[in-house]
Amino acid sequence: MNKCLSLLALASLFIVSCKQAYESQTEQNSNNQELVTKTKKETPFLWEGANIYFLLTDRFYNGNTKNDTTLNRTNPTGPLRGFMGGDIAGITQKINEGYFTNLGVNAIWFTPVVEQVHGDTDENTGNTYGYHGYWTKDWTALDPNFGTKKELKTMIRSAHDKGIRVLMDVVLNHTGPVTDKDSIWPKDWVRNQPTCKFTTYENTTSCTLVDNLPDILTKSDTAVKLPKFLLKKWKSEGRLNTEIKELERFFERTGYARVPRAYIIKWLTDYVKEFGIDGYRVDTVKHVEEQVWAELYKEASYAFDLWKKMNKNEVLDDTPFYMMGEVYNYGISGGKSYDFGDKKVNYFDYGFNSLINFELKSDAAKDYERIFKKYDSLLHKDLKDYSVVNYLTSHDDAQPFDKDRKSPYKSANILLLTPGISQIYYGDETARNLNIPGAIGDATLRSFMNWEEIDNSRKTKSILAHWQKLGQFRKNHLAIGAGKHKRIGKNPYVFSRTYTKDNIKDKVVIGLDLPKGKKTIWVKDIFKDGIKLFDSYSETTVTVANGKVLLNNEFDVALLEMVP
Repeated sequence: MNKCLSLLALASLFIVSCKQAYESQTEQNSNNQELVTKTKKETPFLWEGANIYFLLTDRFYNGNTKNDTTLNRTNPTGPLRGFMGGDIAGITQKINEGYFTNLGVNAIWFTPVVEQVHGDTDENTGNTYGYHGYWTKDWTALDPNFGTKKELKTMIRSAHDKGIRVLMDVVLNHTGPVTDKDSIWPKDWVRNQPTCKFTTYENTTSCTLVDNLPDILTKSDTAVKLPKFLLKKWKSEGRLNTEIKELERFFERTGYARVPRAYIIKWLTDYVKEFGIDGYRVDTVKHVEEQVWAELYKEASYAFDLWKKMNKNEVLDDTPFYMMGEVYNYGISGGKSYDFGDKKVNYFDYGFNSLINFELKSDAAKDYERIFKKYDSLLHKDLKDYSVVNYLTSHDDAQPFDKDRKSPYKSANILLLTPGISQIYYGDETARNLNIPGAIGDATLRSFMNWEEIDNSRKTKSILAHWQKLGQFRKNHLAIGAGKHKRIGKNPYVFSRTYTKDNIKDKVVIGLDLPKGKKTIWVKDIFKDGIKLFDSYSETTVTVANGKVLLNNEFDVALLEMVP
């Protein structure tokens, strides 16, 4: 009996000892992870190396089911052409869950959330509501289907708490279409003809983008009065006096004439002043006179600086307000200018820090080195001190790279490792289906985010894990997007990226299409012998010897960085 008690005591002691050892090791791992996280958090932010996540607010995640149906928007629509429930609260939930952090995202671009036209319209592609956010009715209010200003404030604050910037999508070119519930704006505010032909500067800017999409008279210098329907709306909502007084202060401060563009600039920059929006993604840039964008940038910068002064505890750093533009069909090969045929415009001279690059989706068919070398050369010469936003998939590009999602791993390699800014379109990282039966036109690109596949599909989880590893590595290294590229080895393909500026030094070595099993990776001239490197892909530590490192794993990617 005593012997049994002794054995029990020893067993208990052993269990306690193991538990203590386990807790000690867990605490040590936690401390190590905290150290790594702390080190990586200290990586300074730079827009030129940013990893942006672009999502359609209505199609990402439903965080508040109470706002799924509002404003009596109940008419039947074509496939994927009505509101589906995604909202601002859904974005916040995924921010707090760490979805974006795990993906290495440090900026979120969300589609417009201002109040949309209440009615629906037939686009010859099926009855459609303004679920996408580009059909504005009232710039001063949020659409109830997307959420409230309180929810927007929470979303932005949650993002900032995670070190994530927020880009608000803004539309200044046009209002929403005329419907049986939405009348046209006054004639001194908009034109409803002719329709753009896109062959000259004039017939691209002084025209309606498509039929029944009233074009704001952004060129006009004639003062206008506020539309009667807007005054009536504000009065019914109990905010008429407040809106009028704010406009008085704005025009008194700026000295602008009361022209259509000035009103809208005031309304758009209010979101910056109130919530601390970090930047804009500007819609339909080439359809508006370029001087207007300089005015928008000036007022947005003023509003951002004012917000910083009033909210010092929430300021991330001293990064200025950022503006990226959608000049449809602009490509990096064009340098700083966009050619209308009869006129060239350098939009970088009018407030834009970057333009969306429509060229990578076709460049993606080339080998890695040709892509990387081309972008490295152009960004450090023709576009020095500026950048482009690279994408492979978009909400309105009918010819994305890999529409059938046959190469999701290669897509990640190209998008996240090409010099410049990367823009993940929601679902790129999970191979969300882009071919939806019955959906016509761009609607097929806008299905709801495939959360169920992330939960239930091993293949989807594997794809996401690959994007996460590359995304986090990119986020932690400015050199990848903003640094200089150099090929080290051709077979296997190995290259370096280095960034040195303003006392910031960063360098990495990356290998792609590597053999599985044992592999040798040259790092000569980048890392000296004796230095320990960490392969973030296999989570392996190696030591440089004779100008190379040796890895032995089943992965065809290596992401080498110095051990913190």
